[in-house]
Amino acid sequence: MALYKEQSLKIYNSMSGEKEIFTPINEGNVGMYVCGPTVYSNVHLGNCRTFISFDLAFRYLKHLEYKVRYVRNITDAGHLENDADSGEDRIAKKARLEQIEPMEVVQRYTIDFHNTLQKFNNLPPSIEPTATGHIVEQIETIKKILEKGFAYEVNGSVYFDVLKFDKDHNYGKLSGRTIEDMIANTRELSGQSDKKNPQDFALWKKAEPQHIMRWPSPWSDGFPGWHLECTVMSTKYLGESFDIHGGGMDLKFPHHECEIAQGEAATGKTPVNYWMHANMLTLNGQKMAKSTGNNILPNEIFTGNNPNLSKAYSPSVARFFMLQAHYRSILDFSNDALMASEKGFNRLMDNFRNIDQLPVSNTSSFSVDEWKQRCYNAMNDDFNSPILIATLFDAVKYINAIKEGEEKISQQDLELLKNTMHAFIFEVLGLVDSTIVNEDRTQKLSGTIELLIKLRAEARTNKDFATSDQIRDQLLSLGIQLKDGKDGTTFSVE
Repeated sequence: MALYKEQSLKIYNSMSGEKEIFTPINEGNVGMYVCGPTVYSNVHLGNCRTFISFDLAFRYLKHLEYKVRYVRNITDAGHLENDADSGEDRIAKKARLEQIEPMEVVQRYTIDFHNTLQKFNNLPPSIEPTATGHIVEQIETIKKILEKGFAYEVNGSVYFDVLKFDKDHNYGKLSGRTIEDMIANTRELSGQSDKKNPQDFALWKKAEPQHIMRWPSPWSDGFPGWHLECTVMSTKYLGESFDIHGGGMDLKFPHHECEIAQGEAATGKTPVNYWMHANMLTLNGQKMAKSTGNNILPNEIFTGNNPNLSKAYSPSVARFFMLQAHYRSILDFSNDALMASEKGFNRLMDNFRNIDQLPVSNTSSFSVDEWKQRCYNAMNDDFNSPILIATLFDAVKYINAIKEGEEKISQQDLELLKNTMHAFIFEVLGLVDSTIVNEDRTQKLSGTIELLIKLRAEARTNKDFATSDQIRDQLLSLGIQLKDGKDGTTFSVE
């Protein structure tokens, strides 16, 4: 029997404001969409927290033996400055400032995004579509919304008619806003004169002459609105209604609200059953954001090259720090918090690493089965990683008590304890034991150098001194010194 049938997962649904028992549309299968990055700069730590939060959800759903299709987009066009319908495209602006092609910007920062998440040990999504790769589908969706009467075209641009949609639907139901409040708090802005109402948002924008990124459409040479890509790509790969949609808390309005409106207008169906929103990571008590400069880059943590840090920290320690807070809670970044996380991380890894050395008894004085279910209970409670980590440290206390002879464990329970800890530490939380990784790398390095020493010895036997010297000199240039002695050749790494 699949594990998900034995466990009852509850997810906090932003739409209802309550934790709800998770029941996928198709039993045994989960469709999950998460809003990805706009690739115009290096991904900062606040972004990483969001993607680590949904990596945790992805990992646990897979652990429960669901078949998960995880779609996370790359925004490589259409995202204007200040998340508005006017101004310059963020990627095009970067390209103009650096005098390079927009797709060079996209390539550079997409690679940075992937490399950074790989360091944090995030699993890649099942599908990672791009906005520019789905222009045709976005145009077709706009046509559908126009046909349904929920959009209008003005001077080559197409806008979603929010007030008309709200007559028979509830625009604002996710964020808890009402049209009346939006109208009361809206002032007319320059550049919005084409809109019937300030609340309306762009589905397609006519490109100004200076706008670099543009595509032909029935309305004009232009580009799609930022909100449209997620509606199009989520429905293309997950269906018109799917299970989970995630993103940062700051996307709830207007981005996700607009997604709901577009989806309902185009298909007449409720697009998403469970909305999940990850909260922000703050620095100095303020939101991390690229636009304000109040942010820290992951590589600054890994190198320690930041005035807020006293030393460097491994990616797994930084990941552990973030998972010690629930994904829906605000987490403030500080050097002291990272130091404390590093101590806890090392304690957890040290105890797990030495679990095989524990003495076994005929019986156990601790119910490993009950402890195991507590681990599941934590994750079943809306992916509550801090409670899971606290439960794992309960096992650490038990391990230390066994060492001191204060508690007992049977061989069968020892295997269960080890396997459960392994599953939750490495598979679910996605942590990496850097000691094991470093030992493995050292063994591989030693094996490679021994092979080169053997090849050098064969070259010397064949009086091929040029090759022999080349091997020695190139290894030396890499900081590896060979030492020839009467008992053979040894090496040292400088």
